[in-house]
Amino acid sequence: MLFLSCTFCTCRTQGFLALFTGDTGEIRAEVREQIGTKVAEWREEGKAEIVPGVLFIDEVHMLDIECFSFLNRALENEMSPILVVATNRGITTIRGTNYKSPHGIPIDLLDRLLIITTQPYSKDEIHKILDIRCQEEEVDMSEEAKALLTHIGGETSLRYAIHLITAAALACLKRKGKLVESEDITRVYNLFLDVKRSAQYLMEYQNEYMFSEAPVAGEEDDASAMVP
Repeated sequence: MLFLSCTFCTCRTQGFLALFTGDTGEIRAEVREQIGTKVAEWREEGKAEIVPGVLFIDEVHMLDIECFSFLNRALENEMSPILVVATNRGITTIRGTNYKSPHGIPIDLLDRLLIITTQPYSKDEIHKILDIRCQEEEVDMSEEAKALLTHIGGETSLRYAIHLITAAALACLKRKGKLVESEDITRVYNLFLDVKRSAQYLMEYQNEYMFSEAPVAGEEDDASAMVP
């Protein structure tokens, strides 16, 4: 690291002051080549060992085709890092193109990867995760309330169930209770909607909202009848 910093300083007109100005600019290609050559020499002589790192990209489907092309080239490098990507998308369009692909990843890059499948959490696993989350948030909850919250997490999503922990703790605090009970879980469940109930509510009352684009049953026939 010291070698890189000193070389960077000497390649600039400001020299040593470059460490303090914050205006880094760009290292010239000649300097990059010299550094690469020197590191390669040290590696051959056994003076240095290069350990590839790990590059983790979450929501990888958000990358466009240019980013995927760069990753393809980077993976061909001898010292490329271990690439770990994650996504929850199915067959979807690759950003920047009109083509669809599994997980929104180009086929040529997907062929380089080892795909790990994941399974939905079981009720026991959801219960254990919620129990750990209650300990982290210092929320005392009865077993009956945890069982109800586990059922809600299985029917909706684990993230939604985790959000209800804090809300239920506040509901318990408001009634001056010391232990979160099932009534607190039920109260916040009725107050805060999950994604499925929210979408169902919007479909049911879509006429009450502005700029609703979802067609209502029967409206398409009425609209067609009005056209001469």
